[in-house]
Amino acid sequence: MQAWRVYENGEPRAVMRREEVAPPAPGDGQVLLKVRAANVNFPDALLCRGHYQVRPPLPFTPGVEVCAETEDGRRVVTTAALPHGGFAEYLLADAAGLLPAPESLDDAEAAALHIGYQTGWFGLHRRAALQEGETLLVHAAAGGVGSAAVQLGKAAGATVIGVVGGPAKAAVARALGCDVVIDRRSEDVVAAVKAATGGRGADVIYDPVGGEAYQQSAKCVAFEGRIVVVGFASGTVPAPALNHALVKNYSVLGLHWGLYAAKDPASIGRCHETLTALAAKGLIKPLIGERVPFAGAADAVQRVADGTTTGRLVVLPEGARA
Repeated sequence: MQAWRVYENGEPRAVMRREEVAPPAPGDGQVLLKVRAANVNFPDALLCRGHYQVRPPLPFTPGVEVCAETEDGRRVVTTAALPHGGFAEYLLADAAGLLPAPESLDDAEAAALHIGYQTGWFGLHRRAALQEGETLLVHAAAGGVGSAAVQLGKAAGATVIGVVGGPAKAAVARALGCDVVIDRRSEDVVAAVKAATGGRGADVIYDPVGGEAYQQSAKCVAFEGRIVVVGFASGTVPAPALNHALVKNYSVLGLHWGLYAAKDPASIGRCHETLTALAAKGLIKPLIGERVPFAGAADAVQRVADGTTTGRLVVLPEGARA
């Protein structure tokens, strides 16, 4: 089969190699799946660089999130059992982690539903307890992770403020349903959030960026607000000033979605049922920025690493329908 493999750590475009390899053999509790579409996630870039919290043995195939087909023809969404990831014709996955692909979504959309939307749902609802009528601020609102949070926030009845970089991404954020869009390149984010909220600030802030975005969040979070720390796409891990949190009476909440698979696996299935129902109603739909041919997988991961993409890039195997 064809697969992209990483033999040494570095930038994705430099270290991902396309090869002909034997299909992997399932271990205990694992299944072999045929890939229908593989979504590109920022962790794929971190895996290539050797900076992710999980470091699979070399060589490995990245591609942590897929829509795939079981041996008996069922369409499923799941995460890969590394080192045998989804940028290949076949991957391995834990049998217990297979979830039915929503009928309302095509393969590329289904591949992009799992990690980003699960992270968004757990972050907004289980960690931050977002309420109808509250104001939600989403950093990188036109990106893969941010666009999911925007849609989930609107589905929950929140007023959504999206922060983006540049006019093109601002247009995408408006199309997603953001009530207010702030271009961080041309506007003062803190002042704009305060202006949009009558000086109160945002009740919930969803931050997959870190760095300067977190510093802005701390300055415009509302009384009893909640900042959900989802990741550090900027490359800078902030150090929250807890005296500031005390004085302003807000919470800083960490979210590592992958822990739920170990600590509360049933919650992932319940969340998937909720997401499937929302997708069937048209309330959420993954924003696919590009359906990438298999030959372009390494370039796609690099572009996500560089932060130049809008929405999700999804890699399709040879011969797949776009």
